[in-house]
Amino acid sequence: MNCQEATKLMDGYLDGELDPITSQTIEQHLRECPNCDQAYKTHGSLIRAVGNATPYYKASAELRERIQSSLREKIVERPMRNVAQDAQPLFRRRQPAPQTLVFGIPWNWLGLAAAIILAAIIGWNLLPRLQRPGADQFLATQLIASHVRSLMANHLTDVASSDQHTVKPWLDAKLDFAPPVVDLAGEGFPLVGGRLDYLDNRTVAALVYQRRKHFINLFVWPVTSEANSMPKAISRQGYHLFHWVKADFNYWAVSDVNEDDLQTFRHLLEEQVAPH
Repeated sequence: MNCQEATKLMDGYLDGELDPITSQTIEQHLRECPNCDQAYKTHGSLIRAVGNATPYYKASAELRERIQSSLREKIVERPMRNVAQDAQPLFRRRQPAPQTLVFGIPWNWLGLAAAIILAAIIGWNLLPRLQRPGADQFLATQLIASHVRSLMANHLTDVASSDQHTVKPWLDAKLDFAPPVVDLAGEGFPLVGGRLDYLDNRTVAALVYQRRKHFINLFVWPVTSEANSMPKAISRQGYHLFHWVKADFNYWAVSDVNEDDLQTFRHLLEEQVAPH
C-alpha cells in the first residue's frame, strides 16, 4: 500500500468501517511510514476536537408536534386553493448577500472553525499523544485476517486429516518447533487438519477444528521471554479470540462460534496439553 491509497482509506479506518485484511494493511503502512503516521494522529485529534466542540441541539417534542400539525393542515388546504395562487414565478429576484459574509462564509461559522482549530492545537499539545493500535490489536487484526483468508481462499488446511498422528508429523517436519496436536472429537471439536501460516513475523502452526458448521483456527508458536502470559479475550467484527500460554507455547484461538463454545474449547485443550 502506498501513501495515496492509505490517505483515501484513512477516514474509513478511523471509523472502523474497513474489513480486517485492509485494516491490517493500513496498520502495517502506518508502522513503516512516518508521514502517514503523523497524518493519522493529526486526523484523529481533529475528529475528537470537532466532536467535542461542535454544538448539538435536539428538537423538542412540542416543536415536532407543531411542525407535523402544520404539515397536515397544509395538505388539507392545498386542494381548495386556486391553481393561480399556487403558481410561483420562474425566476426569483436575487437577494443581496448578507453583510456579515467574508468570502461567502458567515461570521458565526468562522468563529466555530477557529474554535475547532484552537481545540485541536490544545489537544495536540496538552493531551497524551494519540497512540497507534497496540501490539495486541495489531496481532488480533492479523489473526482475524488469516482466519477469514483461510475460509475465503479455500485453503483451510495443508494437511487434511482428523488423525493427530498424521497432522503432527507433517507440521514437525515443516517447522523449527513441535506444536502439540490433540483431537477433541469426543468433546464435540473434531480435528480437521493443519497448515502453515505467518504471524508475528514468523511461521506458525495453524490447527483447524470444527464446531458444528463453524471452524476454529488455533494458531501455535513458541513463547518468547517478553510475551505476556496472562490469558486474554478479544471480540472484534463478530469474531472471538482467546489467547493463553501453556507449556512454552503461545495459543490464539479464533472463530465466529459463540464465546462460550470457544471458552470450552480452550479449557479442553489446556487439559490435554501436558506441561513440559
